[in-house]
Amino acid sequence: MVGWDAAHGRHRRWLARARPGPGRGPRCRRLALPLGAGRVTRDLLAGDPPSSATVREARRRVRALLAKEMRPFTKATNPDRAVGTSKTMRSLARICGAAPSSEGMYAARHLDREVLSAMLPKLAAMTTAERQQLSGVSTARAPQILAGAIVAEAAMDLLGVERLEICPWALREGVILRRLDRML
Repeated sequence: MVGWDAAHGRHRRWLARARPGPGRGPRCRRLALPLGAGRVTRDLLAGDPPSSATVREARRRVRALLAKEMRPFTKATNPDRAVGTSKTMRSLARICGAAPSSEGMYAARHLDREVLSAMLPKLAAMTTAERQQLSGVSTARAPQILAGAIVAEAAMDLLGVERLEICPWALREGVILRRLDRML
């Protein structure tokens, strides 16, 4: 299993887990990289919209950092399940055709790499105001949804993930739920 949380800005979290190795028990690795959507937007995607050269360079830099740091995950095994958390992942899934929030928290939602790859150039050509008009993209998330798409697409490609399941909760909610379980 592999899972990640593309945190918004200050937290800059990237979480990945490899599934258990044969006869070795669970093998879990965590990775934190400066690839939060807010940070990538601020540091790599100047302009509204950014120029095609800027987007191309941002994609190159993100992919290079991910390829270097995720090498242990890509060599370990092909994940049998991939899960994405965070509002950015949920927004990307919605842009790419996932069920709207009105269908409830338990409606199955996913993000297909092929659809995301096709949507990326469209997002890159849009202004922040145009991205705000997309279903599932809030005013606060619109400036950084392109950065989230760049990071998600590169990670999915490098890990060989065709479809990412979208979790209705983010990492923070998981920590709270685990804490509540321990209290009961």
